[in-house]
Amino acid sequence: LPKCCVPLKSISVQVRVQDHVATVCSTLQYVNEEERPLEALFVFPLPADAAVCHFSAKIGEQEIVAEVQDRESARDQYDDAVSSGQQAFLLEESAESPDVFRLSVGGLSAGQNAAVTIIYVTELAVQADHSLRFCLPAVLNPRYTPAGCGAVPYTLTLSVHVSSPKPISKLESNCSLDLVFLHSDRTQATVDLSPGHMFDKDFELFVFYQDTHQPSAIVEAGVTTAPPGSLMRDPVVMMSLYPEFPEEVMSSLASGGEFIFLIDRSGSMGSMMHHEKGAQMRIESAKDTLLLLLKSLPMGCYFNIYGFGSRFESFFPLSVEYNQDTMDQALKKVKEMQADMGGTEILQPLKHIYNLRYHPDHPRQLFVFTDGEVGNTKEVLDLVKSHAHSHRCFSFGIGEGASAALITGMAREGSGHAQFITDTDRMQPKVMQSLRFALQPAVVNISVDWTLPDGVTVDTLSPPINVVCLSAYKMHKSKCKVTINPSFCPFPACFCRLSVHRLAAWTLIRSLEQEERSGAADVEGIRSRMVELSVQAGVSSVHTAFIAVNKDSRQTVKGPLKQRRVPTRGYQWPLMHRCLDGCQCKVNVPQCNIFVKECASEMFFSLFIFPLCLMFVCMCSAAPEPQKDPLLQLVSLQKASGCWDLDATLADVGKTKDELTNQKPAQVDGSVWATLLALIWLYGCKIEQQVEWQFVAMKAASWIGSQKVGDLSQCVCVGNVLLGCQVTKETLGI
Repeated sequence: LPKCCVPLKSISVQVRVQDHVATVCSTLQYVNEEERPLEALFVFPLPADAAVCHFSAKIGEQEIVAEVQDRESARDQYDDAVSSGQQAFLLEESAESPDVFRLSVGGLSAGQNAAVTIIYVTELAVQADHSLRFCLPAVLNPRYTPAGCGAVPYTLTLSVHVSSPKPISKLESNCSLDLVFLHSDRTQATVDLSPGHMFDKDFELFVFYQDTHQPSAIVEAGVTTAPPGSLMRDPVVMMSLYPEFPEEVMSSLASGGEFIFLIDRSGSMGSMMHHEKGAQMRIESAKDTLLLLLKSLPMGCYFNIYGFGSRFESFFPLSVEYNQDTMDQALKKVKEMQADMGGTEILQPLKHIYNLRYHPDHPRQLFVFTDGEVGNTKEVLDLVKSHAHSHRCFSFGIGEGASAALITGMAREGSGHAQFITDTDRMQPKVMQSLRFALQPAVVNISVDWTLPDGVTVDTLSPPINVVCLSAYKMHKSKCKVTINPSFCPFPACFCRLSVHRLAAWTLIRSLEQEERSGAADVEGIRSRMVELSVQAGVSSVHTAFIAVNKDSRQTVKGPLKQRRVPTRGYQWPLMHRCLDGCQCKVNVPQCNIFVKECASEMFFSLFIFPLCLMFVCMCSAAPEPQKDPLLQLVSLQKASGCWDLDATLADVGKTKDELTNQKPAQVDGSVWATLLALIWLYGCKIEQQVEWQFVAMKAASWIGSQKVGDLSQCVCVGNVLLGCQVTKETLGI
């Protein structure tokens, strides 16, 4: 292995969160420790909805600010500069996925230092618990250190400043933080990453505001030097709405629907959810989640389950009606599921699903689970968008390697909701939150009315609103002061540094990209408009790139450049390992260890991989039987109709069959008694996990309500004594 490391020494990140918008400034310190000139190429992820709006490089005391140019022109200029011995930097977006960027650092002399600064703006996504999620991908930090490099050489400092007209109720993170509230009204706060963070996982920050459902807006003045009539010259408003609907609407659940569960069964799903003791494999957690989902579906709906990898297969040729027989068949197949289907190819199963006839009276709800990324993200998102009229898509990113562009994009284009399950998160609560959304009636025909002063006109820049949680951009073609209908909401206004303009430009560029890919007639005109917007607003696009050349350097770089290429996640290869008992097992490593290829002047090696386990479990020997979860054990016994049988398997959850039978009131049927006890146990012993079993309990209560039961209150009292609980009949929802 080469005894030289990528010349990145430190990362400093400053984040400013203003209401629903985050501006992120990352500075990366490089040093060439080799004895010859160096060219380094990094391929790394950024948040899926990030509008990169600044790129600069500082060498010594000299700072070079990059310009946005047509992509091919920027590449030619970079190649010419490096070939002539000048220092140059090139930042460009991947053509396949909007959250993957490529940074070329060319012409670093031996021993030379360089600081590269990247600034991007992104809109924060609303989570199921009403928080706003900010994620900093673990970029440019090796998941494995080559021999000879010693300890990981990178350090990370991170500071986040949060401000909003709404008070901040709390801030949460998956990492250790130092938190300070700056004002007594809690409208501003600063958090710093605690010392010692290794940056071996994505950094997540969740911002909780008070008055979550109160609409808000950011009003931003334009640039007077921009061309007249351009986006950057006119004022822009970004309005964020998260409507609150009446409780009777939110509590009503659909009795029908077609539920399709698309499960990633690629080799990486066989890895652990996290590295703590007792962690499950991802595929096992997915199987437990499917159990809860299948038990929670309403009678009379339709459902099917697909597994995908390099190929795909379904449990049933077509979606089947949900009843006891079909549920039992599906559960049997779920138990047999393994992470044995190769790579991650999601496009073909999606095409197959969308080509199937859907039931007009049973709206289709698609649940997608994956832990990886794909090379054709934009093609996948275009496909989902083209079928947005016939379904809602709920997507789940599992682990650190899931593509944010794929997960958030599928939910956005499919009018659904995205969830990320990382670190020590349990999959089941988040999935059941999304199931509640899927079971609620769809909100359609959404419109926003603007009341504006005379002489002010607006252009809508964002796509048509088709989801409940939304943001809308409006561009004002007037210098008049903007007022919004005060009877609707007194929006607070604030002015910042063109963040909203750049988000608006990025939104327009993405819309034009979709037009281009859809086969529009005027492709050249669309591309020209995208380049014009990108250059004018200074934001990235697939047809432009940031280019910076140090033309003032007094010395040129002499000698052939040594290249360092550092790809990101995604490469998989089999590893043969000889077990202690002499047999051989093939282990699918989710990320490659070290991939080395030498040729005349280049050397490739990967540092973006998960830790390589030093101990392998022999796949030929029987693994110890995992301890059964009492909650899942109880749920697994429920019938499709919502009831339980009074038998020995139910008693195994915590009591003997004789104890359950002997205490049964004489006038009560055995199934009613068993179902009542199950409900009492859920509310009395597992209330902290209610989000997971809420639909199981609703079905059970509904089933009991349909039966002829005598003194139900007395039955609840007897059940409480037997199980040691104190639950009322009203609490049970009967």
